[in-house]
Order: sequence, then structure tokens, then C-alpha cells
Amino acid sequence: MEFRELADAPGRMHPAGMHLPSLAAALLIMLAGTLYPPLFAHGSGGADHGLALALFMAMSAGFVRGVGFIPAARLWRWLFSGWTCLLALLISASLKFLH
Repeated sequence: MEFRELADAPGRMHPAGMHLPSLAAALLIMLAGTLYPPLFAHGSGGADHGLALALFMAMSAGFVRGVGFIPAARLWRWLFSGWTCLLALLISASLKFLH
């Protein structure tokens, strides 16, 4: 396992290993969107941009954190964390079931 030093905490080393739940969520979103594109549509057939935004944010955060990359800057580390992936998944689920 590799360790890296974070810019905001010099001297503290953090593991940079894979995060399998985030990676699994990202892969599932990617495959589901590829195999079933109507997932990103309203019941009337129009594109649901809010749902697509939430799912793509979850997928992006899932891939970045899932492969083990942890950004040094605090804002990017928060945006591409496993918690952001989970939050975006919850938002997308609520948007899908509200329509």
C-alpha cells in the first residue's frame, strides 16, 4: 500500500488505496447508463438533467476516489470523496423516485 503526504498536513501520511464501494458505484452507473440510456430520462421521454448531473457527479467522484487518488487540495478532496459519491447517489435516487 502506498502512502502520500497531504499538503495541508505536512508530516502526516495517509494511505492511498482503492475504495471499492466508490469504484463499484461508478462502474454500476457507467454500465447502467450505457446499457439502458432511458435511465436518464423523464417518464415523458425528455432528458432529466438534474438526475444526469447527480449520477455523473456520483460516477466521477466514485472513479476518482475508487482508484485510490486523493487530491491534495481540501476542496477537491471533498468533491471527489466517497461521501460525495454517496450523497450524489442519494440525490439521484430521490430525483428518480420523485418523478
